[in-house]
Amino acid sequence: MIIIAHRGLSGEWPEHTLEGYQAAIDEGADFIEPDLVLTKDGILVARHENEISETTNVAAHPKFADRKTTKTIDGVKYTGWFTEDFTLSELKTLRAKERLPQLRSTAKDGQFLIPTFEEILILLKSVNNGRSVPIGVYPETKHPSYFASIGLPHEGELLKLLDEYGYRGSNAPVFIQSFEVGNLRALRQKTDLPLIQLLDGEGSPADMPAMRYADMIAPDGLKDIATYANGIGPNKNMVIPRNMIGNLAAPTALVSNAHQAGLKVHPWTFRRENYFLPLSMKSGINPKSIGDLAAEIQAFKDAGVDGIFTDNTPEAAKLLGKEAL
Repeated sequence: MIIIAHRGLSGEWPEHTLEGYQAAIDEGADFIEPDLVLTKDGILVARHENEISETTNVAAHPKFADRKTTKTIDGVKYTGWFTEDFTLSELKTLRAKERLPQLRSTAKDGQFLIPTFEEILILLKSVNNGRSVPIGVYPETKHPSYFASIGLPHEGELLKLLDEYGYRGSNAPVFIQSFEVGNLRALRQKTDLPLIQLLDGEGSPADMPAMRYADMIAPDGLKDIATYANGIGPNKNMVIPRNMIGNLAAPTALVSNAHQAGLKVHPWTFRRENYFLPLSMKSGINPKSIGDLAAEIQAFKDAGVDGIFTDNTPEAAKLLGKEAL
């Protein structure tokens, strides 16, 4: 069972920083996971969203005040600052900050740069030098149809960089993921690298609103996904739902059905704070307090998943017996 370091060691570091990725690797991650958006000059950078007011100090830069705007992305209106309105050199003047300050420490805010995807691959090249089992990369294309609509498609630059840094073939240590369907289908025509269809408990892919995620996890839907992807990344509640009082219920048939279709299953996202945990695994009523994440991960391991996305690599690595570097 693989550990996918969700945006780095994001339970302890600001999301999507080279330092956070390195920390996750040091603690035993098998893959690091960058969310990829694009700059005005077409460079892939790692941010949770292209709207960056939650994850950077952009609002504290008077020179960028006039960049604040409102946009509709995937049918939702957002007001803030967007990566596609900044060049890479401008983004490099910003610093990362904690996205969940109500739950996590802000002590590391303002210290770290926004990394490019190439810088992440350079980090992995250095880390993997001499390793028999390389640490992999698990990039997500964020809002790919939106970016394509403004002339900044992900696919070309993504595949170029992966090829340049040696990620080739179906066994390469990489998974390319997306909540959309069209870009994964397009990628399958251009590459044999492993692809992952992300799934949420509600709603539809932004590029195919008539298609519901709930229908995609039916046996026929999973067979269709298997024609272009190697696995699924479902909301963890699709694997083990919670009952009316917030405890884990019985697992669904999703893992067995996905495996029958030849798909790997990597649910998201496992976090240690009480706020995110099932009722029986909380350690009191303070949402910030640390609960029994290991027990939740064990339940999903028992359900047969092939990997997990987690903000807390150390806890996952300890449970799964993976050694830190």
